[in-house]
Amino acid sequence: MSLNTIRRSIQLRELAHYYYFWSYSDSLILFVIVKKLKKSPKSVAEEILVHFPKETGVVDSLEVAGGGFINLTLSRTFLQEEIQGLCLYGFRFPPPLHFHRILVDFSSPNVAKEMHVGHLRSTIIGDSICRLLEELGHQVIRINHIGDWGTQFGMLIAHLQERFPDYLTEDYKLPITDLQSFYKESKTRFDQDPEFKKRAYACVVKLQRNEPSFIRAWKIICDVSRMEFSKIYSRLGIRISERGESFYQGLMESLVHELKTKGFLEEDEGRWIMWGGSEGKDRNPPLTIIKSDGGFTYDTSDMAALKYRIEEDKATWVIYVTDAGQVTHFHTVWEAAERAGIWDRAKVRLDHAGFGVVLGDDKKKFKTRSGDTVKLSDLLDEGMKRAGEKLREKGRDKELSEEEFGAIEKAVAYGCIKYADLSHSRNGEYVFSFDRVRPSFSILFPYFVLPLYFF
Repeated sequence: MSLNTIRRSIQLRELAHYYYFWSYSDSLILFVIVKKLKKSPKSVAEEILVHFPKETGVVDSLEVAGGGFINLTLSRTFLQEEIQGLCLYGFRFPPPLHFHRILVDFSSPNVAKEMHVGHLRSTIIGDSICRLLEELGHQVIRINHIGDWGTQFGMLIAHLQERFPDYLTEDYKLPITDLQSFYKESKTRFDQDPEFKKRAYACVVKLQRNEPSFIRAWKIICDVSRMEFSKIYSRLGIRISERGESFYQGLMESLVHELKTKGFLEEDEGRWIMWGGSEGKDRNPPLTIIKSDGGFTYDTSDMAALKYRIEEDKATWVIYVTDAGQVTHFHTVWEAAERAGIWDRAKVRLDHAGFGVVLGDDKKKFKTRSGDTVKLSDLLDEGMKRAGEKLREKGRDKELSEEEFGAIEKAVAYGCIKYADLSHSRNGEYVFSFDRVRPSFSILFPYFVLPLYFF
């Protein structure tokens, strides 16, 4: 045992000496139970004391106080041992009563678009949920359901073919430094140039037919996006496995065949739809499984994904971390999956961890002064800049080596951004402002003092 560990143990033993008294009450629910027993709270408390184990090594004394409350005094020895164990081994959760194989679907950016501040909440909340469940001992599958398929790839491939005609050259590296600009250029042409739009639609058809040159173009665009995503995840310390919409293309075809064969699909003005729950005025709108042009939709891919997660991943609990606006969509998908026999609610738990959007000081969606969505990389850069300035104000650059300063700068910057998100209600919108989350001492403490103290 090191000198520092012994010193910490002594300090915490002294702390335990002063704070050895502990009380617990959940009066609301307990008094409801007592009322049903038709006994006085005091008599119930005395009965509990009679049946309480005499020698536990944990409790020094028990006594009934006024109103039927039980005052419980923990053993100083027990507290000292527990706190010393916390110093030596860290916090350890008790094992869960039921182990789950949990799939968490979070982050989910779109290919050819840079991650923006709108992805911040899903990424941070989703990662936090994963960390907590992993710490509790559950088996967690972290899934990034990226948008890597769809009609938008037609215009992207058509634009790529004209901008970079050598893209089919072996080992060709696409010289795109700004994905957002590339996407905007192709979208502008798609909206304004009828001939370009025709070529874009033709590219979609050839991509869906798996023609090699178009699959090659699609992979190049996806690879560029993937590199940008990985930089963000690396900076934030996010572990996640990619499994995008393209993964489910073959599965969607078999799913549609199954739903048609079983009579779950209805034709509606050229498209094929499926209803979820039972009929009634509160029934959600139907899912569009096949569009009038024969293509699939997000409804189709989400149902195929759920089927795969239950049947192949063997998940017993699936958590979707998206904005709150998608709650109706997911509940409709689940209802349809239950109706089709894909999901059994008695065997698999499904949850939507919805969240409110990030707002700017004007209480509107967080954007730049020009009205563009704030890039997540720019947000992280600004956080690093401000954290560095604050640490230099406190003279930390003179006390620490360059390597230590850089590590603390990152911890403070990204820690404060995560803190700003997680300190707000998940369900509500919140106003993000660096001036409100600048690293004050209270926020610096867990990211600066504790790592140096314990490690």
